[in-house]
Amino acid sequence: MPDLSVIIVSYNTCDLLRNCLLALRASIGLSLEIIVVDNASTDGSAAMVRDEFPEARLLAQTMNAWYCGGNNIGLRAARADYALLLNPDTEVAPDALALMLRFLRENPGYAGVTAQLRYPDGQIQPTCARVPTYQNLLLSYTPLGFLLPTLKRQLQAQATYADWDRRSDRDVEAIPGACTMMRREDAMLDDNLLLYFPEETLARRHAKPMRFLAAARVAHHEKSSTRNWLATRVFFRDLLVYCRKHHGAARMLLLWLLSRPQYWLMCLKHRQRQRLERRLQPSD
Repeated sequence: MPDLSVIIVSYNTCDLLRNCLLALRASIGLSLEIIVVDNASTDGSAAMVRDEFPEARLLAQTMNAWYCGGNNIGLRAARADYALLLNPDTEVAPDALALMLRFLRENPGYAGVTAQLRYPDGQIQPTCARVPTYQNLLLSYTPLGFLLPTLKRQLQAQATYADWDRRSDRDVEAIPGACTMMRREDAMLDDNLLLYFPEETLARRHAKPMRFLAAARVAHHEKSSTRNWLATRVFFRDLLVYCRKHHGAARMLLLWLLSRPQYWLMCLKHRQRQRLERRLQPSD
């Protein structure tokens, strides 16, 4: 029986995924079960895993199951009592996973644990947050935030632990989906969500706190496969699904109505960028 099952959901991140798996191969102190769920990538990711990492279990999908669905596929196939949901654009330090797993084993009062994430240049990423209130959602994703900028800044500072530099351990409410370690049965995600708000949903489901460990370090390239208009559309879709589940249908409808101007503005910018790109393309 492995000590830890590592679930990696990949979509067209072949080179980053290779580096992620190489870093896992160098991990020390644990027996790992590595499960790669490939979401029908077209860049050769599945073949790369099959050819270069025979120790990994490849679950190649015929269609995109997204982040939540893909992780749930991996979790259902996992054998260890503890599981790590890990993004393919990460590289774990050799001792990071052992430190995280030891904390969970020794502290059953915690639901999950995460590491200190750093950008490739070494800068610490401001991960972890409090569960957003309905007021947070309104001010963050509708024009109300422009009308009430001071209140928006205050709420964002509270929600993101703005007084904390991430150089010390801390109890937090929600940990990043890029690096989430939990007991396997506790880590199942909401299948109604595709890509966004799984961390907040996990935090709401479990009354126990989460823990940030500064000594466990993971490099994170961040948003490697979500820098596109489709991801933006999925974000607003998941925002409404999350809001309806946790704040009710009436508040979801109000959020939908008030978020339309921001969504339409982003859509307009996307179309303008597309037109510009077409004009710049060389003619035959």
